[in-house]
Amino acid sequence: MPKKGFTLIELLVVIAIIGILASIVLVSLGSARTKAKNVRIQADLSQTRSLAEMIYDDSTPSSYAGLCAATELNIAHPTYGTQLTTIDADVTLQGGDVECLAGVDAGGDEAYCVSSTLVGGGWYCTDATGKAGPATAQCTAIGPCP
Repeated sequence: MPKKGFTLIELLVVIAIIGILASIVLVSLGSARTKAKNVRIQADLSQTRSLAEMIYDDSTPSSYAGLCAATELNIAHPTYGTQLTTIDADVTLQGGDVECLAGVDAGGDEAYCVSSTLVGGGWYCTDATGKAGPATAQCTAIGPCP
């Protein structure tokens, strides 16, 4: 009469295959998390562009200066402080670091530059010229992204 069931070797082979497949999935999830964090940082900085234009339009005379306080987002802004606080907190939560510079650039024009580090390296930047994209470094001067 033939035996029914699996041998110990067969069970160990199946367990090993399941272990290998599980490790591949976990590695893939790690890179997906990093990409998701970077996309959120990019979305937050794009939102900063909209807020910068509203601050510019609401200021008399028109100015981007209210967007930043020193080198950070101006979370104490009387009208848009709540939104700027939310953006700053979310970027920090995702592992980024916001750098914000606004005012009059070297050419005498109103300008701003807002950037953040990305998870895993690199920077993302947005500025008053409408640029939003990868940058070579953090903002170090009022004006276009580096």
